[in-house]
Amino acid sequence: MTSAGTLFDLTFLLAAPFWLLMIFAPAWSVTTRIVSSPLTAVPVAVVYAVLVAPVLPEVWAAVTGPELPGFQELMTLPNGAAAVWAHIIAWDLLVGQWMFLQGRKLGFSPWLTGPLLVLAILLSPLALLLFLALRATLRHTSRPDAARTGSAPPVASGD
Repeated sequence: MTSAGTLFDLTFLLAAPFWLLMIFAPAWSVTTRIVSSPLTAVPVAVVYAVLVAPVLPEVWAAVTGPELPGFQELMTLPNGAAAVWAHIIAWDLLVGQWMFLQGRKLGFSPWLTGPLLVLAILLSPLALLLFLALRATLRHTSRPDAARTGSAPPVASGD
């Protein structure tokens, strides 16, 4: 296996412990403390940096002049495809952590959050859309005075 292949395989393994904590130990105080830090994505970001270094000119060309053929070409390079994978895993983890922390803050049941996090591992943009819809719905329905007076729920601060 190539070094790109090894790093590709390693990428998710570096993120998996944090996903496992959020899904299977959501009420453990250590879980919240750990996933409250954005540093959880650092190991994956380091793998990304190692993968992207040899193909930086190709990556730079793809991201500064985004066109489908450029990304298709980048994905044919072992380091390019593996770097894109590491990029996805790092951001998916951060999105999952945000969903987990927001869910805890809003009192979402782990039985709701867990499946959303599994979906985030697989298809994070769809999980994010579903989470945001649920968050808006549940925030609104949890404030009966908002429905009665017609006032909107408070705007999220983005945290």
